Amino acid sequence: MAAERMLVRGFDDVCGDTFCEGQYYNLWAMRLRCSVERATGVVGSCIWTFAGSDTWVQKDGRIDVDHGSYACALPLASGTRLEQLLQVWQVDSGREAIDAPLPGTTTSVYDGLTDCL
Repeated sequence: MAAERMLVRGFDDVCGDTFCEGQYYNLWAMRLRCSVERATGVVGSCIWTFAGSDTWVQKDGRIDVDHGSYACALPLASGTRLEQLLQVWQVDSGREAIDAPLPGTTTSVYDGLTDCL
C-alpha cells in the first residue's frame, strides 16, 4: 500500500503537465495490482488502472458524459522479484517512485504510462 501511495503521489505531481492535458483532464489513478508467484516471489505482471471523464451541457440542457478507463501494464523485466520492485519504490531511494528505473530495465513506471495513456 505504501508503494502504491508513492506511485499515486508521483502520478498526481506529473498529471497536470502530461497525462491530464488530453481527453480527460481529471484522470484518476484507481488501483495498482500485481500478481506474484507465492513460492518464488517473482512478479507475473502489474496492472495500474485509471479512469477519467469529461462532461458538457447541450443546448437543450442535457448533460453529456464521455468517460474512459485504462489498464496499464507496468514494463517489468521477466523474473522481477517483488522484493526488488518494492525496494525501487522505497521512500529513501532518492528518486520519485514513478521515475525510478524498474529492476533489470532502463524504463520506469512513467515510461509505461506514457505508452498506455
